[in-house]
Amino acid sequence: MSEQLPGGTELSLAEIEALGARWSSCWTPRQVAQHLAGITVPWCVAAGWALDLFRGTQTREHGDIEIAVPAASFPEIRDRFPGYAFDAVSSGRIWENATPDVLAATHQTWLRDHTTGNYLLDVFREPHDGDIWIYRHDQTIRLAYGEIIHHTPDGIPYLAPEIVLLFKAKHARPKDRADFDGTIPHMTPAQRRTLAELLARAHPGHPWQASL
Repeated sequence: MSEQLPGGTELSLAEIEALGARWSSCWTPRQVAQHLAGITVPWCVAAGWALDLFRGTQTREHGDIEIAVPAASFPEIRDRFPGYAFDAVSSGRIWENATPDVLAATHQTWLRDHTTGNYLLDVFREPHDGDIWIYRHDQTIRLAYGEIIHHTPDGIPYLAPEIVLLFKAKHARPKDRADFDGTIPHMTPAQRRTLAELLARAHPGHPWQASL
């Protein structure tokens, strides 16, 4: 869809390689929770950091930090960061200070510090139907936010591990497989069954199913 959008900048190979440095000062889950304290939007830490919050310890280095929010609630998140810019990202292109039409056609947004040019937070704007989360890769998979958002003992919200691993299964990179192998032993039988059922629906025949 991003190919049809006006504007934006295609990242060069050098710019892609430099992204690691631009994310080097990204926030921790605790810092994100402090910035979003008191907000009513059902947000949660996603991706690799969510698995570490589930396991109760940091198991590896994280190059960035992602949170997931209902797409319609993004303005409330944006209003918490008036001194920063939100850039939309898709298919190797960046739209700085993304306009509403670009936001409507993409799902990923990076919070940028105007002063340094560095990125601090990656916000996924997810499809939903009210309080029901919708899996963007298979919109027949729908779950209540209350079912998929868990909290650490000190109150940081994170995406349920079975949902994180469902997203990771799409690409199944080496780090995704390592996250899968390290997380499965900590999941309950019910969580493992749920992941197996979701994989069967969204990615039938996926090799991870044999380990569940």
